[in-house]
Amino acid sequence: MTKELLTVRKEEIDPNKPVFPISVVADILQVHQRTLRIYNEEEILVPARSPKNRRLYSINDIEKGKFVQYLSRELGINIIGIKIILELLKEKRIDSREYRFHLDLIAQKLNITEEIQQQNREKLSKRGRKPSKSQNI
Repeated sequence: MTKELLTVRKEEIDPNKPVFPISVVADILQVHQRTLRIYNEEEILVPARSPKNRRLYSINDIEKGKFVQYLSRELGINIIGIKIILELLKEKRIDSREYRFHLDLIAQKLNITEEIQQQNREKLSKRGRKPSKSQNI
């Protein structure tokens, strides 16, 4: 095979074409398939359906999923908050590839520094944990 046959031009790949099954997307996003089903039920990340009714995700769906994970894991935003943010970004007609950029601009306007975000991540990671015995004294 020649190198030209193996090379795929970027213009030939449609980022909206649903081709990835739920198992692949769950691996990419490092979430359980149930999480993706919840996102579907909540209309946060709605995949296309194959003729056999299987969920199929596009590259753009995966990118949106990464943004949802950022909101959830990094910023500690719950599902309702994520739905509100996504709707506001959609109403402002912001391209999904620019969601993170616009969210960072808003955080900057609100003086939510990286330090504050790190403290929030630490608080979130400690949720639900029992205090160690040294803290009970």
